[in-house]
Amino acid sequence: MTTIAVIGAGKLGELVLSGLLRADWPVGQLMATTRRPERATELGERYGIRTVTNRTAFAEADVLLIAVKPADAPQVLTDFGGALPPGRLVVSLCAGLPTSVFSERLPDGVPVVRVMTNTPAQVGQAMTAISAGRSVTDEHLALVEDIFRPLGRTVRVPEAQQDAVTAVSGSGPAYLFLVVEAMVDAGVLLGLPRQTAHELAVQTALGAATMLSESGEQPASLRAAVSSPGGTTVAAVRQLEVHGVRAAFYAALEAARNRSRELG
Repeated sequence: MTTIAVIGAGKLGELVLSGLLRADWPVGQLMATTRRPERATELGERYGIRTVTNRTAFAEADVLLIAVKPADAPQVLTDFGGALPPGRLVVSLCAGLPTSVFSERLPDGVPVVRVMTNTPAQVGQAMTAISAGRSVTDEHLALVEDIFRPLGRTVRVPEAQQDAVTAVSGSGPAYLFLVVEAMVDAGVLLGLPRQTAHELAVQTALGAATMLSESGEQPASLRAAVSSPGGTTVAAVRQLEVHGVRAAFYAALEAARNRSRELG
C-alpha cells in the first residue's frame, strides 16, 4: 500500500487524512508534518497517525501532499525537495501555485500533480479538480483520484483552468453560505423565528443542489419550472436581477480567479 505524507497538516490536510481513514487507508501508511508540536500531538491522538519531521516525510513517503500555505511552499521545497528519492509523487494543495513552482525546486523527473478541493470534503461532498504537471502519467492521476475520491467527486482539468476552478468550486462554498445566510436573515425580517428560517433555507439549498445533481437539467430549466407567470418566484427573481445578483457573481468569481493568479 502506498505511504502518504501530508506536509503541513492544517485544516485542509486534516480533511484529506480523515477522508483516507474513512476509506480504510491503513493508518500505518499515513503520516503528517505540522509546524506546532501541540498540533502534532492533537493529530496523533485523534487519528493514530505518525507525525514526523519534513525531512523524514520527504525521505519515506511515496506520495507527498503539500498542504502548507502557498507562501511557505517554495521554502519547504528548497529545504527538502532536492533530496527526494526517485519514484516519489508530489501533489500540491497550494491554492494558486502552478506546478512549475514545484518542478523548479525538485529533482528532474519528479511528477507533480496540482489539486484544488473544497471544504465540503468534511462531509464527503467535496469537488476536487486534478491537473497533471511535468512527468505525470495516467497511473499517477489515477492514484491521486483514489486518494481524493473518499472526499467526494473528482474531475481532471488542464492546469490552465485551475484558477477558474478555484473561483468556482474552491471558493464556491463561501458564496453559497452567504446566500443561505442572507435567506435566513430575510426570513427573520419577514417574521419567522431564526431557527425556523435556518431550517427552511438550509433544506431548500440541499434539495435544490440534489435536483441539480440528479435531474440532469440545466439550472435555467429548473428555475423556469418554479417560475409560474405572475407568481411569487418571478417577482423575487426580478428583484434579484434588478439588484445585480448575476453581475455580482460574475465580478466575484473574476476577482477570485485574479487573486488565484496573483498567488501563483
